[in-house]
Order: sequence, then C-alpha cells, then structure tokens
Amino acid sequence: MTESKHHSLTLSFSSRAALPSCPPLNAYLLNLMTIKRTNLCLSADVTTTSELLAIAEELGDQICMLKTHADIISDFSDRTTTQLKEIARRKHFLIFEDRKFADIGSTVQKQYSAGPQSIAKWAELVTVHVLPGPAIVTALKQAAAAAISSYNMTVHTEISSGPAANDSDDSDSYDDREDDSETRTGSPTQNLTTSTTRPFTLRNPSRSSENSFGTPFDENNAHHPVGLSAHKETRKQSIVSISTTISTRSEPLSPAPTKPFFASIPQPDSLDDALARLGPIPYLRSCLLLAQMSSASNLLTPEYTAACVEIARDNPDFVLGYIAQRSLNVNENDNFLTLTPGVKLLPEGMESAGDGLGQQYHSPKQVVGRDGADIIIVGRGILEAEDRAGLAARYRTEAWSAYEARVGARP
Repeated sequence: MTESKHHSLTLSFSSRAALPSCPPLNAYLLNLMTIKRTNLCLSADVTTTSELLAIAEELGDQICMLKTHADIISDFSDRTTTQLKEIARRKHFLIFEDRKFADIGSTVQKQYSAGPQSIAKWAELVTVHVLPGPAIVTALKQAAAAAISSYNMTVHTEISSGPAANDSDDSDSYDDREDDSETRTGSPTQNLTTSTTRPFTLRNPSRSSENSFGTPFDENNAHHPVGLSAHKETRKQSIVSISTTISTRSEPLSPAPTKPFFASIPQPDSLDDALARLGPIPYLRSCLLLAQMSSASNLLTPEYTAACVEIARDNPDFVLGYIAQRSLNVNENDNFLTLTPGVKLLPEGMESAGDGLGQQYHSPKQVVGRDGADIIIVGRGILEAEDRAGLAARYRTEAWSAYEARVGARP
C-alpha cells in the first residue's frame, strides 16, 4: 500500500497560507512566493556592503529571500541594513540572517537584539541550533517581542539652530511655527506623532549681566531679558530649536487569510496589483531551526532532528520552519517550511555532486520534487557566474517548476 503524502507536499503555497494554523509571517511569505513565482533564496556570502547591496539590487526580483552573514561584512553598519531594507521593500523579499545562534538564553538575547549588528531590528528570520535546548527558542522569542514593541513606540529628539526671524515678524511667525511644528509621518497604516518645538532667542549685547540661568539682562531694566528689549543689537541673533517627537507606529501584520489568496497562480500582468494587495513586509520576526545539514559526515543525528521537530511544534508562532534536506512535516497540524541548501544545476542524469570541501549538491528537481523542500538556497552557484541574473532565473524556473509538478499545478 502506498503511503499517502503529507498535505504540505500537495497543497499550493497560497492554500497553505490560508490554513487556520498558519502564522502571519509564514502566510505572508507563502503568498509572496505565489505572487512572484519564486521559491529561490539567494545566499549572499560577500564581505562588503557595496557587494551585498549590488547583489540585492541586481537579483532581488528573482528571489523570495536573501540570506546574509553580517559577521563577514567588513564595513557592516547601520547604513548597510538601512539600504538593504529599502531594497527589500522595493524588490519584495525577506531578509534571513544566517547567525546560527547556539548559546544560553541570556547571551543569545543580547546577540540578537544588541551590539553592532542588532539583528532583530532588520532581519525577519534568523537560524538557530537547538543544542542548548528548547530555552534558546523561548529566549529569542522574548527578544523578538521586545524588538517589535520597541519599534512600534519610538521617541525622537532633534536639536537644530539657524538665523532668527526679523523682529517685525515675531508676533505672527511664532504662531505659524507652532502650527507647523506638528507633523504626521510614518507607516501607511497608522502613525501618531506629536512634535513640539520652542525657539529660544539668544542675544549678545556689549554690556550685560546674567541671571542665575545664564540669560543676558539689560542693566537698566532688570525685569526684562535683553532678548525681549526693543533696543537694537549690534550682533546677529540666532535660534536654537529643540524638538521632541513621540511616535506610535502600528505595522500591517498581514494575518493569514481565511481563503487562498489566489485561486490560481497569478499571471505576470497582475504582479503589481497582487503585490499591492499583499502589502508591505510586516515587522514580524521568526526563526529557522537547523535540523539537518548538507555537508558530508555532519553530526546532526536523527535524534537531534527529531528534537528540532518537537521544539518547533511547541513554538509554531515563532518557528517558521527548518533548514533541512527534506520535509519534516508529519503530523496533521505541521505546516512548517523547509529550506534546503546544497542545490546546484546538475547535468542530466547526475543525482549529486560535491565541492571537495564536504558540501553535497543536489538538483532543484530532486530537492523540491522528491524531498519536499519548499525553498532552495543557492549561493556560489549564482554569485560566481558571469551572468548572475541569467543563472538566477534558471534556478528560479527549475525550482518553481518542480514545485508546480509536486502540487499538480498547471504551468
């Protein structure tokens, strides 16, 4: 008797996104993959910000995820992540930092949300070893919740200076400045911003005394600061403005829909409309458990893999899926995504190949069609090619065709 396949191997991505148990970020990614018709994750293992941004710009349209290694980027800074996030927004892909956390809870929380990388601020996904036990996932989930809360409530303070307005305009211009000081900018969904600016006029007469606050006073009229005197001053006055902005932002959570986002795979001419319907990438965080590896003689035993699966089932709201060589969904409620590295375009008839350094390679057809992976991870196979865009398109096409064949979708 032939064993029936798990539903995650036969359902379309959009149908899996519609399942009641599918968390918001998982649903967003599954629908994004359906719209862009790509299940390709590019591994951008480069060492400079300029290389990383150039790759993201050139190949962003071909991928659903970009995998980074922030710790090998020699000039990594806030500029790196700010510009990368902007490209991800325009090109519609998630950022996946391959950090491979593997320490005690309090340490990984700091590694995740603090320090020069502050990964929780810019990467939707991170990788985790469960060697320390299930508490590592709990710790990261808590740090992610804190990062999201911090993002949604921010306080900005700005200090600026400039020439003062003419005295003749003081009575009217101050009211105008009061009106102009309240601004509202931010996310498309909701942003409440209150900004109050008070200009202070500082003058420097040739003869003055100062009160205990350091304010110059007219010696002939000690009740009035020189700044309010009608006497002409010989030196140019200036304004120092202190502005404090308190912002509350509520990002779109892209909740799992109650029915498939698309009844069928959208045609290319509907791409822009479909992406607009999906909305921007939600400010949510998840992790991927390293359950299996593609390197030869690795030490991730079947018992270790089974422990990963149990930890994922205990944390379905934070564990998006696995880095694994095959689908690990077995139970009825399992709907985790499988991301598989070690993928290469191989000559017809060849099942596997190696790089001499322990890495084992398989074709997209084998990985997606036979072993049930949802997303293929490709790095050097694309980055070292002369025509990176052309080769990325080939990987994308082969992986997507294997997915369509697996679920029985029409081309």
